[in-house]
Amino acid sequence: MFKKILVANRGEIALRIMRACREMGIESVAIHSAADANALHVKYADESVCVGKASSAESYLRIPNIIAAAEITGAEAIHPGYGFLAENAEFAEICAENDFTWIGPPAEVIRAMGDKATARSMTTEAGVPVVPGTGLVDDVETAAEWANGCGYPVIIKATAGGGGKGMRVAWDEAELRKNYVAARTEAGAAFGNDGVYLEKYLVNPRHVEVQLLGDRHGKVLHFGERDCSVQRRHQKLIEEAPSPAVNDDLRGRMGEAAVRLAAAVGYHSAGTVEFLLDEDGSFYFMEMNTRIQVEHPVTEMVTGVDLMKLMIRVAAGEPIGFDQSDVVVEGHAIECRINAENPERDFMPCPGRILYYHAPGGPGVRVDTHVYSDYQVPPHYDSLLAKIIAHGKDRAEAVARMRRALAECVFEGLPTSTPFHLEVLENPVFLAGAATTRFLEEESSHLQEGLRVRAISEEG
Repeated sequence: MFKKILVANRGEIALRIMRACREMGIESVAIHSAADANALHVKYADESVCVGKASSAESYLRIPNIIAAAEITGAEAIHPGYGFLAENAEFAEICAENDFTWIGPPAEVIRAMGDKATARSMTTEAGVPVVPGTGLVDDVETAAEWANGCGYPVIIKATAGGGGKGMRVAWDEAELRKNYVAARTEAGAAFGNDGVYLEKYLVNPRHVEVQLLGDRHGKVLHFGERDCSVQRRHQKLIEEAPSPAVNDDLRGRMGEAAVRLAAAVGYHSAGTVEFLLDEDGSFYFMEMNTRIQVEHPVTEMVTGVDLMKLMIRVAAGEPIGFDQSDVVVEGHAIECRINAENPERDFMPCPGRILYYHAPGGPGVRVDTHVYSDYQVPPHYDSLLAKIIAHGKDRAEAVARMRRALAECVFEGLPTSTPFHLEVLENPVFLAGAATTRFLEEESSHLQEGLRVRAISEEG
């Protein structure tokens, strides 16, 4: 087992990794930018190294500086968390070249799954269903020819990157021609790769993902599914496990498909296969995330499995140590991502100082956060402040506990997305377990009206 791990990240995920390390008797090394000198992950770690200026491009994305930090502190392994360099195959290769264990999947798998066109091809070869689509499409005429034959709507997707960038829906040929150019332009600017492909657009699907973990001895297990359908511009806002739309039979089939794909590509470490679940119960591969996910705590809550510790153990060469039959889902868990954003102003980011912070607690409540009273939320990074996770014996209890937890949570000094989450948790569509990826679009007026009423009530 490792004696010292460098965590190549910041915020709540850096703390999450470091806490797992401490429980395992492993020392942790924090890296930080100049803006994060007083961050909680820096205070918590056994050692810390400044790797650059405030911007992520000059710090958390600066590979030579991170490798140097690992060298001078004597770290044996590097954990990338999520975001930043977590799915950067070159970084994984450089870690190996410099004799640091990469706590993640093989670089070649990251590279293959990170290219969406390649991922589709490999998924098809593994016998996992994919949405009808194309390979790389180099010109708009070819795109229009395929779309006219397939039928509208279609979605144009960047072959590199994620987070909704380089994605455009087209409902007719005129919109396709306009959005094809826009998608390539955005993809080129965001990822340095303007390649795109097309897929048939499922109008009202759910976004359901399966958590995986594989070891270096050929074993791959799944840990059930998460429903991530409540999202804005392809960014997840609320996640839950298990999905209210998935029964035992479907769960088994989706889990088996995800494991089959992971085994086919030689996957080890934690990862996620994301599916679109259609209204008729059909499911289709969307993408594979070759890292730990933001929403992994809901899976931990319902399975009782510490995914972070398992990630570290399998990276050190240990076997998983149990079988698929040992993975049991108990109860229901929901996660709300609390961001420094103003939901009444189109979720505008609102960095600033947190004058006072009070965390919720009580039975079944977990909070993953890096903030504290008098913490200055920097403008340079993601606006995530905290993840609140509630677990109950069933979905109704999990919802009730989440409402209580959100009402207890205090962030004085700046707007947060907490009121928005409370509105969702009172929405009849969500309460019925019927939310699809169009939930926010379809319920926007109701949610905004609720936010206005809530704001007036709080002012009064």
